Amino acid sequence: MLRHLGWLFGLSRRRSRRAKTLDAKPYIDNRVKPVLMVDTVQEVAIYIHRFHNLDLFQQGWYQIKITMRWEDGDNTTRGIPSRVVQYEALESGSNGVWRIDDKDNSFFTQPFQIKYARQDVRLCMMISFTLPLQRYDGSATSAAILKFELMYAPAMDNASTKQLEALPAAIHEFRIPPKALTGLHSYCPVHFDTLHAVLVDVSVHISVLKSAAYRRPPSLSRVVSNSKSVSGSSAQSFKKALGLLASADKKMVLFVKALLGARDILLEEMTRLSEAIGKSIDLSEFVSDMNNVPLSQLPVAGSGQGKEQNSPLEKLHITFDVANDDWLHELSKDHLTRLFHLLGTQLHYLWNTFLGFHRDNNTKILEYLRDIWRKDRRAEWSIWMVYSKVEMPHHFINSGMSDIINHSAHKRASSVLKLTDPAQLAANRAELHRRSIAQMRINNRSIQDMHILGDPMRVPIIIIERVLNAPRRTLSDNSYLRHVDMLDSGLLNAVNDEGEKTKATSSQKSARELKIVVFGHHLDLRLVRNQWLMIDPKIEFLMSEANEEKTHGDFREMGQRLAQEVVSFLKRKKDRYARQGHLKSIKLSFVGHSIGNVIIRTAISDGLMEPFRKYLHTYLSLSGPHLGYLYSTNSLFNSGLWLLKKLKSTQVIHQLTLTDDPDLRQTFFYKLCKQKTLEHFKNIILLSSPQDGYVPYHSARIESCQPASFDSTKRGIAFLEMLNNCMDQLRGPAPEAPHQQRVFMRCDVNFDMTVYGRNLNSFIGRAAHIEFLESDIFARFIMWSFQDLFR
Repeated sequence: MLRHLGWLFGLSRRRSRRAKTLDAKPYIDNRVKPVLMVDTVQEVAIYIHRFHNLDLFQQGWYQIKITMRWEDGDNTTRGIPSRVVQYEALESGSNGVWRIDDKDNSFFTQPFQIKYARQDVRLCMMISFTLPLQRYDGSATSAAILKFELMYAPAMDNASTKQLEALPAAIHEFRIPPKALTGLHSYCPVHFDTLHAVLVDVSVHISVLKSAAYRRPPSLSRVVSNSKSVSGSSAQSFKKALGLLASADKKMVLFVKALLGARDILLEEMTRLSEAIGKSIDLSEFVSDMNNVPLSQLPVAGSGQGKEQNSPLEKLHITFDVANDDWLHELSKDHLTRLFHLLGTQLHYLWNTFLGFHRDNNTKILEYLRDIWRKDRRAEWSIWMVYSKVEMPHHFINSGMSDIINHSAHKRASSVLKLTDPAQLAANRAELHRRSIAQMRINNRSIQDMHILGDPMRVPIIIIERVLNAPRRTLSDNSYLRHVDMLDSGLLNAVNDEGEKTKATSSQKSARELKIVVFGHHLDLRLVRNQWLMIDPKIEFLMSEANEEKTHGDFREMGQRLAQEVVSFLKRKKDRYARQGHLKSIKLSFVGHSIGNVIIRTAISDGLMEPFRKYLHTYLSLSGPHLGYLYSTNSLFNSGLWLLKKLKSTQVIHQLTLTDDPDLRQTFFYKLCKQKTLEHFKNIILLSSPQDGYVPYHSARIESCQPASFDSTKRGIAFLEMLNNCMDQLRGPAPEAPHQQRVFMRCDVNFDMTVYGRNLNSFIGRAAHIEFLESDIFARFIMWSFQDLFR
């Protein structure tokens, strides 16, 4: 079968006299010579594009340390830095040069100085690590750990960076699974932690290559040196040698399969990248060399002779059935060895060609890989997210208290309420999902962020409820437009209208769009702000300071201060953008936490904001008491509020508990719910947590609760009127976009509270309330999964 391969490898068809002797009797050659090592190495190229400071608290000198190791190994199995390429000259803010530490095989970028927020430092360098694969027989069976460390040294006047001792400030690790080590090209953003909010644009490029080292075959040498005669013991040693040779043949097949797979992946990825960025890869020299080595005549499983190739890439992409390796086992060891080195030479050339192509097109490749990364996040993070759809009720009414006429019936109703408490049901649902995650086996080809996947059980569970918009109510509470096909026709009109908008705006590509996000407090919401900036770096943000240390007075005064601050900021930005060119549109978004949401809605209802309500775009509410504190189930927290009202008697507490006026319909919250504060937003996302004891669950979600449904008193009726007034604002599209369906979502965030243990904060529900500000994973999940809402 393989006779036609002899001329390809330069083999003589006549057998040597020594070979005949081997057929006659066992022969052992004691002269062991150094041979070319038949082995593979893992090469991981890490391209560091830029260091972007989002929110570092300290000025000073920073640099990045990178190390690699096998997940199942120890410190002796680290990757070795093999090459460094600096794409661009160092910036003026850098001092010193990159270096390699031979003690732990680590790489350090050059130090650079950080002076202000949103500062960019272009590093533009490629560092390659090689990981030996001797114990994995060609292909890795263990994952690799890629570790980034942020090194910090304080800035000192008239001091050289050589005199500064940089210390580790933050760590971010990534896991590269075995499947990805065969070949991968992926964007890999480095964020470090919440106290060191930066974005390092990194891409990782991986391939398997042939090792270029020389060695003696130790195991076979020992057997050969101990076999001096053809006695019984030497015959046994000879059989052992034959077994080792057979094992070596099997390993050789594995090595060849590894190179074949790596070559196919590399060719496929090079083709994909070149087509995506519109740049061709010059492989003419390689094609010329291939013409002198007719690989098409190598045996192909099920096809015999190779077919004529048409294009250069088709000539290169000789396909082998790697899954079925029977044809490889039929090759002799010499054939396998020559095929191994031939494939190794091809891979070496293709890899170097790719590195050169990457250097010429690094920015475009990074942008393309970043777009792929953004699209893949929702699928990867869906492990911790549960999606559902519900229809928006047309009207909330009192449903059952009038039927309960005696105390025993009331007791039965109370037990039913406890069993069907929405907060408890949501918590139970999240716990069941967390248990199912414990039984999952996450095994894919993507680079895994260890901040998330390091301990999957510690990641928040998010239940996303998409509320399907209902038609607006008419003036009569008992008559509604209930056409089923209305929503579908609205979506169709939205698509058609969007297409016409695209045509209309194609001539205004030079026009600019002003996007402003207002955050309710200048310190509390930094984590959400940082995620939003990474999604859309062009946003202008206002971290409000108007109500700092002034949150104990009247909500109306706080809302007016915020409105003045927002209007002043918006006018200033609008004038600046108008001077720079044509201003196409304005998008004004708000983010609030806790009572900050009440201040935001109060500010929107202020007369100063009336000309700007048409610009409202996205509203993100984190645990906001939109319906006040009526029907709060946290008795301990309610007792604290009662005590504060008695001792301090602050206006804000009376307003939150709807005790600021004897008539509920004259209270602040009742009047706020009648104001059109939510109607103009195109997107509304309400974040709540059943673990949060500071804000009533139903109030954060703007929905009814069973105690209110069974309360036929004036209190219950007033509460449901407040709720209906809020929901009426969310029905149908926004007035400024009548053909665009409004996005309304409720998101339950269920944190892992075991890290807090049993303390007072957990007991009173404060821990989950504060976790919205201290954990950014839930914000990352929601914002990156629905990126269009935050652009």
